[in-house]
This record gives sequence, structure tokens and C-alpha cells, in this order.
Amino acid sequence: MGLFDRLKEAVSADWEAYIGHPFVRAVGDGSLPEACFRHYLEQDYLFLVHFARAYALAAFKGETLADIRHGAETALAIADTEMRLHVAFCERWGLDEAGMAALPEAPATMAYTRYVLERGLAGDLLDLHVALAPCIVGYAEIGSALAGSARGNPYGAWIEMYAGREYQETAAAAIAQLDDLFARRGGPARLPGLERIFADATRLEIDFWQMGLSPNG
Repeated sequence: MGLFDRLKEAVSADWEAYIGHPFVRAVGDGSLPEACFRHYLEQDYLFLVHFARAYALAAFKGETLADIRHGAETALAIADTEMRLHVAFCERWGLDEAGMAALPEAPATMAYTRYVLERGLAGDLLDLHVALAPCIVGYAEIGSALAGSARGNPYGAWIEMYAGREYQETAAAAIAQLDDLFARRGGPARLPGLERIFADATRLEIDFWQMGLSPNG
């Protein structure tokens, strides 16, 4: 069993609450109120800015050229490609980049992004990638689970983005990176600490979905 599967198994109840959250289910059946989805998209823009910073930190903390490339390429992909796609997607909902960049961060956004960055600053590269994993891999699982409901769904384009080959390959690369780092820096003694980080990040993902259900605070 790879590290990601071991971590997911250790927090299985929280993981199921995350990928099966009422927000996710409402996206899947198209019943989510538009105001909730707009609020989520606004905060997700702010989240992605910090996510790019976290991968830039991963490049800085890299021990090998492969580590540095993985962090730098992912940071660039988020800051350039993914952010451009996010902005273009948000324009369909009447949201422009300047408006989103000027928004205040919701408490759930601040809590999650700062936790990931703090884990990266206080811990090593493995700690940081474990903190990042629930988001990057969880969205791939959610995309796959909802793929069959994209057609005719008002949120179908969002589902297709995360169910698509490019994002699925990104998630697979993140899982492989975890295994590689655990082989180099892990061992049984590290598992309890890594499980705590993974559990914390998963619960923060749950809080982020819950934030999306409360567009007025």
C-alpha cells in the first residue's frame, strides 16, 4: 500500500465526509444554489494563489533536482495555466480577476492555506506534500466520482475539469511524489505525525466546502 492510501485509510471517516460532502453532492446533481457556487469560486481563486506559493516553497525545500522541478513546474502551472483557466471559467459566472483578487479571504480560506504553508515552513518536504495531498488528490477522486453526472449539469464544466486526463495525471504525479519522499525521508516512526497532518488538512477541506454552502457568511 502506498503512502497516500495508508493516510487515507487512517482517516477514512473524515475522508468520506470530505469527498461526499453535501456541497459535492449538490454539485453532482446540479442542485447547488448558484450563489453558493459563486462564493466557492471566489474563495478558490484566493486559495489557488496560496497553493502556488506552497509549491514554490516545495521547490525551495527540494533536495534533488527532480524535487525542485516538481515544485517549480507545479507552482508555474497553478500561477499561469490553472489560474488563467480559473479566471476564464469564473467569467461565465460574471466574476472578473480584479474583483476576485480584491475580495477578503473567508476564515476557512485563511485557516486552510496558512496551515499548509506553516506545515511547509516548520516541517520538511514530506510534511508539506502530505498537507497538500488532500486537495490535489481529493479533487481528482471527486472528479472521477461525478464524471457521469456532468452532462446537462450547470456545473458540468467544473466536473469535467477535475475528471479530465490532465488533472488526473497531476494527481497521480502527486501520489508518486509522496511515495518517493516517504522512501527517502519516511519510516514507521513518521507515520503518526504524517497522519495528523493529513487528518488536519482533510478536515480543513471539509470546512472549505462548508464555507461554500454559506455565501453570506
